[in-house]
Amino acid sequence: MTTSRIRVFPDSCLRKICTPVRSFDGELKELVMHLRQIMQNQKMGIGIAAPQIGVLRQVALVNVSVRVEKAQELVLINPVIRWMAGENLSHEGCMSLPEYTGYVQRAARVGIRYQDLSGNSVDYEAEGLEAVCIQHELDHLQGKLFFDRVVTLKTDMHPRHWKKKTRR
Repeated sequence: MTTSRIRVFPDSCLRKICTPVRSFDGELKELVMHLRQIMQNQKMGIGIAAPQIGVLRQVALVNVSVRVEKAQELVLINPVIRWMAGENLSHEGCMSLPEYTGYVQRAARVGIRYQDLSGNSVDYEAEGLEAVCIQHELDHLQGKLFFDRVVTLKTDMHPRHWKKKTRR
């Protein structure tokens, strides 16, 4: 069902629209645990979506608690953005495009509806980094990547600055 490897662009899985979750069972819980483990093993990982590991289901995790006090992990199943407000120019990166970052215009606040692991419907409002991360992960479920939203690739996309190790 899943792999331990993050799919990297241009993997075709990243461009497919995911199907809704219909069964809230042990397999779904296993997928969520697997996503959580992979996200936690990534440097600066604050979100992950199922297609990033090759699973075309509407499941994403968002956890900005390492950067935002009192934030909690969100397990988003069949999520839908119900409203957006304000503007936020965010500097984004993605585990599926590890060599680049870019500036993306997103909503500053969002209202979403999703299902939890038991299938219950949840309404949630987010702002700032959490709102940006939610929008980024929900894009993955629609086959979009952050660079699809970059206004000008030439000026708004940048190579990541990696510290090179020197041998002595």
